[in-house]
Amino acid sequence: MNSTILKVCFVTVLTYLSLIKALGQHGQVYDNLSMTSKILEGERKYAIYLPPDYDKSERSYPVLYLLHGAGDDQTGWIQFGEVLRIADNAISDGTATAMIIVMPDANTGQRGYFNSIDGNWRYEDFFFEELMPHVEKKYRIKGEKRYRAVAGLSMGGGGSFMYALHRPDLFSSACPLSAYAGPLTIEDLKSGLDRRKVKYDEHDLQTYFDQHNAISLINAVPDNELNAVRWFIDCGDDDFLYEGNSLAHIAMKKKKISHEYRVREGAHNWTYWRESLPVVLQFVSDAFHQY
Repeated sequence: MNSTILKVCFVTVLTYLSLIKALGQHGQVYDNLSMTSKILEGERKYAIYLPPDYDKSERSYPVLYLLHGAGDDQTGWIQFGEVLRIADNAISDGTATAMIIVMPDANTGQRGYFNSIDGNWRYEDFFFEELMPHVEKKYRIKGEKRYRAVAGLSMGGGGSFMYALHRPDLFSSACPLSAYAGPLTIEDLKSGLDRRKVKYDEHDLQTYFDQHNAISLINAVPDNELNAVRWFIDCGDDDFLYEGNSLAHIAMKKKKISHEYRVREGAHNWTYWRESLPVVLQFVSDAFHQY
């Protein structure tokens, strides 16, 4: 065999090995998983991203709960947010640590991440009491606060705000993106309930408002609990939800709560959120690595 043939064979083998290596760097997404919920009385869908080395290792991973916006479901971040490509790239280039990403459906039955004012729909209870225990037992997920984060866009940004403000003991980082920060006034709350034909008792309005308005919660939650979460707030300069995000930033500034606040050029769309996701993955990884 002459040297030319040897060189061709050598290059071919290297190319093949490189291809095998490249193929092995992809994570996996499953977008039609389900679990039974007693609280919501039915099957609940969720999607999951598993990092590239999940099947090849026995170690446990940190987890990011990534929440979709209104009108989407558990497939939104996969189909439109390109979570597989973005997470794979971030892990490959070292800007993010290998993590599991859980994407629940909050669009079936009643839309939203919160308990209803009448108590008949308890999605937040489902999230904390059923979904989290289910996925953290089924998958190799580290169960400590420092290895758990929450992020989301629009309605899911509101979920990120409220979940971390309600349970700062559970999340090391929270990243609301273009977030619905909750109704900004009691009148906003009432008009929203009336528009959706939700029955309520007038006496419950103030309590419900205080528990579902990010600014009220920031002002009410003790500083040490707020500072126990690393905050990343990101909203485009042309986003119609700019006011709530700006007010949340101002409320944190007044209380001297450490947080990152980003305003970039952009609107309320997937182009903006796809650009946000790599930064979010890096931000939550800092806490996972114990910076």
